[in-house]
Amino acid sequence: MKRRIRIDFCDFWRYLDKHDNFFYNLLSERFAVQVCERPDFLIYSNNGHAHRLYNAHKIFYTHEPIPPNFKECDYAFTSFYLDDPRHARLPYYPVLYDSPAAFIKGSDFPPPHQILAEKSKFCSYVVSNNDSRKNQIRIDILQKLSKYKRVESGGRFMNNVGGPVRGGYVGKIAFLRECKFNIAFENAFFPGWTTEKLPQAMLARTLPVYWGNPRVAEDFNPHSFVHAADFPDLDALVEHVIQLDQDDALYLQYFSQPYLPDNKATEWFDHRRLLDRFEQIFDTTGPSVTERRRRKRLISFGRWVLVKRNDF
Repeated sequence: MKRRIRIDFCDFWRYLDKHDNFFYNLLSERFAVQVCERPDFLIYSNNGHAHRLYNAHKIFYTHEPIPPNFKECDYAFTSFYLDDPRHARLPYYPVLYDSPAAFIKGSDFPPPHQILAEKSKFCSYVVSNNDSRKNQIRIDILQKLSKYKRVESGGRFMNNVGGPVRGGYVGKIAFLRECKFNIAFENAFFPGWTTEKLPQAMLARTLPVYWGNPRVAEDFNPHSFVHAADFPDLDALVEHVIQLDQDDALYLQYFSQPYLPDNKATEWFDHRRLLDRFEQIFDTTGPSVTERRRRKRLISFGRWVLVKRNDF
């Protein structure tokens, strides 16, 4: 019989189904999960402050570049590499795709020359929100490549295709698939922070031109995409992309490489690793961060009352 675990979710995106999401389905593999309003464990994210109303052991998760605040949470799962026993790394892409199967190249993977034959456009770019003070590099790469050939910009930002790409995930993959290259630049530069941008380009069978996580080689095979970090500056990166566009043999070498290191699932996809971690969390004894803070406030208040009583 599975061990019963009482949990709840809050401060996630609006469309989170509490009974059908990555964490609920993952935990259900080992535990009898009961979602309730008075949980023993709360899994929350960064889209609100409702977690402050719960008296439970709190587990923070985010796919944004936001470090955990251990004054508010007991444990955390983020993309970062943190040397802290309360934290475990969980990038966004295993949450989004769950299984590594789509990234493992098997006999059904199309040959490189067929991938190239399907391309009708040069390069794609999909950015919906951009802060030029923080993300000028994403503007610079678009402008530099556009001087060579037209870049299809399908996001809300600097759109040139008549409006944002429609159709959600399926529409975006179809949009990327038409192009030989995709500018897959993250909106921040943090070790460990690999979002959906790189894997979505791979699933669309387009060649990603990537900038972001300096440790991305621990997530994906660095020989399967163009990594901006391998070049001294953007001009050198652009020259390399132009060279690839003009040399089919050189371009196709990237598609002969596996997406994942050794063409095998990495530890970040390992459900057993995550479930073992949750087992440790659920075995927690002692007060939660919330309870300890409440007790501290009561003690501080008691001391204040005692001082006032003896204040002559």
